[in-house]
Amino acid sequence: MSEPINLVKVLADKHGRRRDSLIPILQGLMEETNYLTDEAMVLVAKELDISSADVYGTASFYTFMDTEIRGKYVIRICKTISCSMKGKIDVLHTIEDTLKIKVGETTSDKKFSLLETNCIGWCHKAPAMLINDTPYTELTSQKVTEILQDYMKK
Repeated sequence: MSEPINLVKVLADKHGRRRDSLIPILQGLMEETNYLTDEAMVLVAKELDISSADVYGTASFYTFMDTEIRGKYVIRICKTISCSMKGKIDVLHTIEDTLKIKVGETTSDKKFSLLETNCIGWCHKAPAMLINDTPYTELTSQKVTEILQDYMKK
């Protein structure tokens, strides 16, 4: 992982130093660091010559940009009505029981974080979740238990 100042400069060189470069730069930071530190957001603001509040406002608006430390595996479970009608509550309880955490928490070993998020685009195969960038669909309690056990072995 690069130092934040170097990484921000590299990303700004790649994406430009205009206001419309903000999201690609933040996405690049997320890929490298898994979350956006206050320091990194201030550096981005300076590099793009915009306010830190503007950078933080953008970062905190988007569900997939984390402004706090998350686990190695971020589980994002869809909270739409489609997923709820198809059994999301049972799936969510299974995840919570298996990992011993609630929504918004991270396991003590920093391996898993559990978040609810708006639509992830898999309503036609509800209930759905993402683990990092990998979608899992048509979930059942048994299926999610098997998925989590596989991740626990990694």
